[in-house]
Amino acid sequence: MSLLSIDEPPAARHTGHPVWRLGFRPFYLCAAFFAALAIPLWMAQYYGWIPQLASLRLHVGFAWHMHEMVYGMGLAVVVGFLYTAAYNWTGFWTPVRGHLAALVALWLAGRLGMLLAPPALAAALDWPFIPTAAWPLLQVMRKANNRRNYFLVGILGLLAISNGVFHAIALGWQGLPAAAPIHAAIFLIVVIEAAIGTRIIPMFTRNGAPGSAPLVQPRLDKVSLGLLVLSACGWLLSFPAWLFGPLALLAAALILLRLWRWDAMATLTRPLLWIMHLSYAWIAAGLVLLALARWQLVSASTGFHALTVGSMAGLILGMMTRTTLGHTGRPLVAGRAETLIFVLIQASAFLRVATALGWETEQGLVMLLAASCWTLGFASYVVVYLPYLTTPRLDGKPG
Repeated sequence: MSLLSIDEPPAARHTGHPVWRLGFRPFYLCAAFFAALAIPLWMAQYYGWIPQLASLRLHVGFAWHMHEMVYGMGLAVVVGFLYTAAYNWTGFWTPVRGHLAALVALWLAGRLGMLLAPPALAAALDWPFIPTAAWPLLQVMRKANNRRNYFLVGILGLLAISNGVFHAIALGWQGLPAAAPIHAAIFLIVVIEAAIGTRIIPMFTRNGAPGSAPLVQPRLDKVSLGLLVLSACGWLLSFPAWLFGPLALLAAALILLRLWRWDAMATLTRPLLWIMHLSYAWIAAGLVLLALARWQLVSASTGFHALTVGSMAGLILGMMTRTTLGHTGRPLVAGRAETLIFVLIQASAFLRVATALGWETEQGLVMLLAASCWTLGFASYVVVYLPYLTTPRLDGKPG
């Protein structure tokens, strides 16, 4: 079996250790564990608590922090989710067993390379993961003629290109700022979030919140997603403030309008639902803050942390919990642990944006509190969900 092949005897897909039976299992676990470790490591370097990092040859700089939160943690969740969703969409198996384990090993090699290796070796270890993971997804969609979701493979291709640009900058081959490809990658993941969220949030709300009546307007959805893409392009292409500002504000307004029509207020007692609505709203907040940044009223960091910590991490934890519960045969009900996880990540988002807005103490306590909430949120997911992800489904079904 090659790393790019998806062919495997049907009986083999239901045997072996449960963690290798579907993509969400190892990738969610690795992503959450990595997220819980990476931010404390970054904080320790940022505050100068472990100066011996240099002697250990660990590369924990600002570029590492930006890259690993997006291409490390974020991409692991995206791939795990898409492998699981594509199996549901098409009825064809995405990588399992040895193939899946090899892809996880490739992802881990990238993380070690970015942490320990010089730039050329780090690039060689890190860059191949996205195209190697995208190819089986494309094969599955082609087998099922699932053209509706081809764009997701296209976005993975663009993420591979932006990651290549990042490494070219690190190697001195390109003179762009290191943040440029990271910003592009953030927007690409936000587009995935927005597109998938448009499909599932109203449906989950209707099914999970009795008495709710989410209103879906496909034409408005398309206009909203189009404005989001235009806003992303406007930021990356440095549209002037007079053009980018109104464009981003209009995109944000349509997102909030759609959330209102999706009956977001009916989800307040349903943590598995309100986390998705609130995290989706952070996309609007990020666009507003980026508009203000273009007018030089706040820093660009404020908007991008709203998009990453608020929207990306919030939706990641919301979908990781929901996917894990559903695909391990458990009820789609959030208990105290899940509610705590969601509250912690939202608190981290509010506190991190607050620090970017200048609300900080001389000791950096707000930043530390934001990092602590992040770490506790992802660590709690690992502790609570490790048994779910490493044991067979309760209902005996494959996956």
